[in-house]
Amino acid sequence: MPRRAPLALALSLLLAACASPDGAMPAKARLLEPAHLDAGSAIAAAAQGEAAAWPDETWWTVLGDPQLDRLVQRAQEGNPGLRASAARVRLAQALAGVTEAAAGPAVNASASADRTRYPEHGAAPAAIAGRTLWKENAALTGAIDLDAWGRHREALQAALGDVKVAEAEQQMVRLALQTAIVRAYIRLAHAYALHDLATATLQQRQRQHAMAQKRHAAGLSGAYETAALAATLPAGERGRQQAMAAIALLQHQLAALTGQGPGDGERIARPVLNLGPAQHPGAAHRMPPVAWAANAALPSALPAQLIGRRPDVAAQRWRIEAAARRIGAARADFYPDINIAAFAGLQAFGFTRLLEAGSRTMGVAPAINLPVFDSGRLRSRLGAQRAAWDIAVEQYNGAVVQALADVAGAVSQQRAIAAQLQQSEAAQAAAMHAETLAERAWRAGLTDADAVINARMSALHEQQNVLDMSARLLENHTLLMAALGGGVKAEIH
Repeated sequence: MPRRAPLALALSLLLAACASPDGAMPAKARLLEPAHLDAGSAIAAAAQGEAAAWPDETWWTVLGDPQLDRLVQRAQEGNPGLRASAARVRLAQALAGVTEAAAGPAVNASASADRTRYPEHGAAPAAIAGRTLWKENAALTGAIDLDAWGRHREALQAALGDVKVAEAEQQMVRLALQTAIVRAYIRLAHAYALHDLATATLQQRQRQHAMAQKRHAAGLSGAYETAALAATLPAGERGRQQAMAAIALLQHQLAALTGQGPGDGERIARPVLNLGPAQHPGAAHRMPPVAWAANAALPSALPAQLIGRRPDVAAQRWRIEAAARRIGAARADFYPDINIAAFAGLQAFGFTRLLEAGSRTMGVAPAINLPVFDSGRLRSRLGAQRAAWDIAVEQYNGAVVQALADVAGAVSQQRAIAAQLQQSEAAQAAAMHAETLAERAWRAGLTDADAVINARMSALHEQQNVLDMSARLLENHTLLMAALGGGVKAEIH
């Protein structure tokens, strides 16, 4: 019989005796194909015609405000949440390094010395029995796991998948931070515009009240008219104070997002965003942000490429990859673990003999560890990893569905708000025209000053509607950029 036959026979018997992965709960989830999802009419309509580019890495610069650019940059450097996400990436990388090191060879050095009296009637040889001697030992020991079934290899790939998850989650935090800053900045510009509007409205009410007082003094009107107009003045002042409070609150919010104190927020100047009427795309000059947002289109590659750009979807996809690798590692636990250990060094009684040639010692210790019966522990572990894979798959499927819903919702809102803005701009233009006619009639002596003031109040009201719709449109455009993954590129390889 050949020399290798006994070894092959023994290995076959060992493999036959080991615990079996059969019986573990199989994986049940199915990965969703984005191409099978109906993107809906809103996305299809927005992606027609000339295809738009994906959001740029600095997508907020279209708003044209250098102060906003500085705030986003400062936040990406000083926000505690973003720094914590970066630390989680480093933690995942370090844990991957620990997993990688576990699969490689290990070499350790050791040295010891002890002074012992050996009993005369014990197990000590006669040469040292009854004597008190120094015993020295110096050795190098090494061990390696052959990883014949790929357990360590799968565990390492799972750990590297965890690193990718942490990196995608860091991108999620960065995109959420950018979105929060841009939205707060748009609201700050809106609050300043409302403050101006509230101030102008209050001034108009004060003029109306002053004119009513003059008429009452001349006996042309009763006290009721003066009192009624006086009652509107506190409301006008209240609107102005509310706008001022909103400005302070948003300044403090922006400071917190950038990792600064409230005092830094007080130094944030008024935004230079243009929330006025949108210019038509055919205008010769550069379109203001509101007009650009109202006419923005979508990339034609939806939804296929969306899964590679959304960091939340990318994180879920990497979780699937890591879970699959852990299933492989759990399966490898059912097979023999083959290790080889070796040592070499010096051992002697007495320091003077430690360095002699006769003090050399060395050896090799191969070992096989085989699970035979473990009461179903390994099968349960494998079933748990398969269930974890099912969870990761369903979370990924949910993220894909939610991603398309976010885009569709933002696009639908964009179209609806743009239509409302167009109507508000038409109403504002009509109110301003009516104000002009009222002023001409007053100058010609065909009407009184009240008609002019009332027409101006109506124009201010329509102006507020335009400001509200413009701010909503820009905020919704910010949400659309976030739904498309922003400028973050988290492609899955």
